Amino acid sequence: MTVFLVIIVLALFAVTMWQISKIFQLSKSSDVDSSQVANDKDNKSQAYIMVGFVVFFYALMIWCFWHYSKFYLPEAASEHGGAVDNLMFLSIGIIMFVQVLTQALLHFFAIKYTGKKGQKALFFADNDKLEFIWTIIPVIVLAGLIIYGLFTWSDIMNINEDEDPMVVELYAYQFAWRARYSGDDNTLGKANVRFIEGVNQLGVDESDPYAMDDKVTTELHLPVGKPVVFKLRSQDVLHSAYFPHFRAQMNVVPGMITQFGFTPSITTEEMRASEYMVEKVDNINEIRKDNSKKLMAEGEAPLDSYEFDYYLLCNKICGQGHYNMQMKIVVESQEDYDAWIKEQQTFKDAMAPQDTEDSVGDAPKENLEVASAVEEKEEN
Repeated sequence: MTVFLVIIVLALFAVTMWQISKIFQLSKSSDVDSSQVANDKDNKSQAYIMVGFVVFFYALMIWCFWHYSKFYLPEAASEHGGAVDNLMFLSIGIIMFVQVLTQALLHFFAIKYTGKKGQKALFFADNDKLEFIWTIIPVIVLAGLIIYGLFTWSDIMNINEDEDPMVVELYAYQFAWRARYSGDDNTLGKANVRFIEGVNQLGVDESDPYAMDDKVTTELHLPVGKPVVFKLRSQDVLHSAYFPHFRAQMNVVPGMITQFGFTPSITTEEMRASEYMVEKVDNINEIRKDNSKKLMAEGEAPLDSYEFDYYLLCNKICGQGHYNMQMKIVVESQEDYDAWIKEQQTFKDAMAPQDTEDSVGDAPKENLEVASAVEEKEEN
């Protein structure tokens, strides 16, 4: 009933406002132009509005560039990343130049050719010169960007085998990543999803001798300055391996192997010590400190302090847990990497059968008695 009364009140208010507007119309003097056709005064006021709008538009654009520039990623942490950034900023520069020029011309002509009484617009069907200019210029610019982009992409994707790149497989599944290192032989063993069973989560072929020294890890460690070739596989759906700080991304497609390669150029510790990252981490920790006070007042545990790390992310919406599909990346010196990889278990050791006799010998006495009774019952 209350809702019905509110609707009636709103309807009556609308009718009242309509009647008031009619009174204002009737109260106007006879010399006021009430026609629906724009006159010189209307055109002039619209021209002023256009000037105000273009000033506001450019001011807003400058403010956005200044305010949101802090959300740009820091310096690229791979050798090819600078070329990717240059291509992006070149594209942005060209787009902004064209946008500023066209908006300025649009508003300039709207003001210059403001409608006046007795003035008629010139109409012509076509102009070959203008058609040529606004067709050929975009063609040349876009062709230049495409050619530059193709050369950049070719330099990134053509991995020099003479540099003896490290081979690492990145295995994607809902909703996590696994890394498989190729071991001392630098050759990955064969793998297939049909071989997935038990601890063999990546489906590595146990009969392949090249697979014996492979090492499966939940963290991705990379030596700085060492070229790396990533072989990408997916167990279930389409994923995308996204390395934002290394300016690298490649789709991970079920049923096929895709690849991407880059050379890390900045260690994790060096990136943490950079001016950009120190400022960002301090800002995040200030926010977390304020939020922790509210949580502690409610009797909950405070938030941990934030520390920067590289991460491998999934850039495809691959399911309900997509937001949490990430893997930590550690870029370190060759010595630190060698020490870490030496501690990782090989595929051969991971698949080695457990010593059943030792297991039985260590079992509690009551468990052995229960097992013996079950065996006797089965024999009877």
